[in-house]
Amino acid sequence: MKGKGTGTTPGTTSNSMSDEELMSQVRQGVGEMLGVLFERYQSPLFNFYLKLTGDRAMSEDLVQEVFFRMLKYRQSYRPDTPFRAWMYQIARNARVDHLRRRRPETSWEPEMSPAIAPADTAEQSQETALLYRALMRLNEDKREVLVLSRFQDLKYEEIAQLLGCEIGTVKTRVHRALQELREIFHGLQGAKPLRGKSSEGTGAWPGSGSLQ
Repeated sequence: MKGKGTGTTPGTTSNSMSDEELMSQVRQGVGEMLGVLFERYQSPLFNFYLKLTGDRAMSEDLVQEVFFRMLKYRQSYRPDTPFRAWMYQIARNARVDHLRRRRPETSWEPEMSPAIAPADTAEQSQETALLYRALMRLNEDKREVLVLSRFQDLKYEEIAQLLGCEIGTVKTRVHRALQELREIFHGLQGAKPLRGKSSEGTGAWPGSGSLQ
């Protein structure tokens, strides 16, 4: 999908290129292709960090750091590597390095709640806020695997590669994290039954839309 003569034009051909093709172009020195990847992943990365840290300013800084590192270490990308797994490995490392320099108190803040559509009821809005609070009470390992699988929509295979473990281990960790999240949620809600049900695959609860 390379252009002839004048090169590839971002916004046209580049929009139909895969993440792997775009990153391969960045690796070869076509820096503007990083802008296309930025448009695709700025929001997902911000949501990833916000769900892990509860800190908007830190999340914004970390997103910028990820793309800086992607450019700086572009030669470390292998074309046969799934881009998302490589990107989230950089994202995880960036967060670890940041926390080593500054270990904040993680807490839920009201502004972390997403904007609620007018059609949503007050009860749904409250449940969303409680889900955020429950998520922030999980330990970092459980919160991370849950965010990666349910809210960033990474496949189990991608997460296994990212974490350096077996696919079955990832499934077990996600299942246990969901169970604990449900227990915490019920405690916050006063044991009120939660609509929907969980499963180990692409279960309806908590759905990826619940904490977008």
